[in-house]
Amino acid sequence: MAAIGLIETQGLVGVIEAADAAAKAAQIELLGIEQVGAGLVSVRFSGEVAAVQVAVQAGVEAAHKISQVVSHHVI
Repeated sequence: MAAIGLIETQGLVGVIEAADAAAKAAQIELLGIEQVGAGLVSVRFSGEVAAVQVAVQAGVEAAHKISQVVSHHVI
């Protein structure tokens, strides 16, 4: 079963750090980084449910050290 993970941060540097940590933590596929507006940037990735959950957690922890994490979700 496939899942989609989303992480949204304030600024590009935080979301790049989140994407890097997520990709290193689990076997996921990076779908893209998108500027939402008002300084918000999001990263999307997909993979198996457990891998996406691990990746989102790792990405949030890494981004939190650099930037403000606005939201994160696994679908």
